[in-house]
Amino acid sequence: MAINAGIFGDRTCFEDRYIPDHRKLRELVGYWKKLGLRIVLTSGTFDLFHIGHAQYLEKAKELGDILIVGVDSDEKVKKRKGPQRPIVPEDERVLILSHVRHADVITLKGANDPHNHLIQIVAPDILVLSKSTKHDDEAVAQKARYCGEIVLLEPQAETSTSAKLRLIQIQKDV
Repeated sequence: MAINAGIFGDRTCFEDRYIPDHRKLRELVGYWKKLGLRIVLTSGTFDLFHIGHAQYLEKAKELGDILIVGVDSDEKVKKRKGPQRPIVPEDERVLILSHVRHADVITLKGANDPHNHLIQIVAPDILVLSKSTKHDDEAVAQKARYCGEIVLLEPQAETSTSAKLRLIQIQKDV
């Protein structure tokens, strides 16, 4: 008998899919692992959601039973990408991801969270990283201490929201 409720259901179920409390997330992950479910973790900004994001999440979900998606908070994005980013605020980015069939659980990654914090909390069976992020060998080795396996995925589309935004800005300035 299939379960069609909460994170296992067909509906958005935002209140079940969005888990901002990392202690609660750790507890739920422990429960799911006891059930024998394979946990997959990935993360990113997901600003100006596009087809590459959707296909990336689909590939990540294929690797296990539950896909947890960490979303960079607005503050974290500003620190990494500059004061004009993100274009779409964190509450909307999280809500958009709750509508994506492959994202089972969404949580926020704070700017002041310790390095590899979410990876340590989830201790995923599989950690999915994008090759486009260009993680160095040492960073990958650090992450590997907290998970069963690391999978590096190629970008799933040539779309770059950063490049598109730069182009818009250049055209505006001309």
